[in-house]
Amino acid sequence: MKTYGLIGYPLSHSFSKKYFTEKFQNEGIINHQYELFPIADIKSLADLLVENPSLCGLNVTIPHKVNVLCYLNEVDEAAEKIGAVNCISIKNFEGETYLKGYNTDAYGFEESLKPMLGPQHTKALVLGDGGAAKAVKYVLEKLDIQYQVVVRTPAPNAILYSEITPQILSSHQLLINTTPLGMAPNIDTFPEIEYNLLGPGHLAYDLVYNPLETAFLAKAAEQGATIKNGLEMLYKQAEKAWSVWNK
Repeated sequence: MKTYGLIGYPLSHSFSKKYFTEKFQNEGIINHQYELFPIADIKSLADLLVENPSLCGLNVTIPHKVNVLCYLNEVDEAAEKIGAVNCISIKNFEGETYLKGYNTDAYGFEESLKPMLGPQHTKALVLGDGGAAKAVKYVLEKLDIQYQVVVRTPAPNAILYSEITPQILSSHQLLINTTPLGMAPNIDTFPEIEYNLLGPGHLAYDLVYNPLETAFLAKAAEQGATIKNGLEMLYKQAEKAWSVWNK
């Protein structure tokens, strides 16, 4: 039996468990299982590996994407630059467990964003600067898209929502929401920007995928903007994790 799983805390609902369980069933992949491992303290990772010797790979979610780094033998280039890991491959060499960390969020975001980009999308506003923004900023730098981070409380290299001028909204035609605003059950919340200044040239991308159309996306669409939610990013990062585990 090969076991894969998700570590994080709390783990109330998991896209990953549903996705991989259905994948194993639909593709006839036998002797594979995907489990949830809610661990509040990352120090429990060592015990988890001992107790589950069939583990071949892990997904990592909040709050462990950063604090897991010091428990890994190696991280790939993207994960190192981003400073966060959401996927771990587990190999055993001569009785020793070898853990390598990856960031498949960046891959998922990049692959789902690229087909949407037009020639006008040379500058982006990144709404929020939490953990989810790390992979987004890495991809924007890779694609040579300049970005401005927008936050609610003053922070270095960022502006406040109140400082977004009409000129900034006009020149930054790519808007990316990395905050949980609009996520169920708080579906009436949204980033405070002047949506009436958006137009058909704008692309609004929301990392949130539940609901499929957040208030942020609905308000942007009302002004003629192109919109995209985070569901495809989620699928693509999951498939990337599967390829990592099976290298």
